[in-house]
Amino acid sequence: MAKVNIIYWSGTGNTEKMAEAIKEGLASAEVKLLSVSDATTKDVEEAEVVVLGCPSMGDEVLEEGEMEPFVDSISNAVKGKKIALFGSYGWGDGQWMRDWEERMESYGAELKTDSLIHQGEPDDSTLEECKAFAQKLV
Repeated sequence: MAKVNIIYWSGTGNTEKMAEAIKEGLASAEVKLLSVSDATTKDVEEAEVVVLGCPSMGDEVLEEGEMEPFVDSISNAVKGKKIALFGSYGWGDGQWMRDWEERMESYGAELKTDSLIHQGEPDDSTLEECKAFAQKLV
């Protein structure tokens, strides 16, 4: 059984809803769902697949108080690690996600699938997309 750790930051609850739906889609795996404030480098190291979620903030950047420092802290831990990224956004065109993908690849992480982004609050259709996204991870 694959071990998957989902680590996310959510300000409005949109990214959290996506994280919970991804967890639902991983019924065949051992899954740990963690807010980034509760996550450590060990949570990245011990997982076969790490799924990171964060909405776009400000001028299409990661949340700077908790998620940005966490991503910095795992730069060595993700080398050779299978990862996936997801998040929600209110405006823009998803540049924050493209930047995040490039950054994780520069750390040596292997993107397991295309990243999942959604504009606004996730509806039932989006939550189903999250479950389908999850199936690509194991």
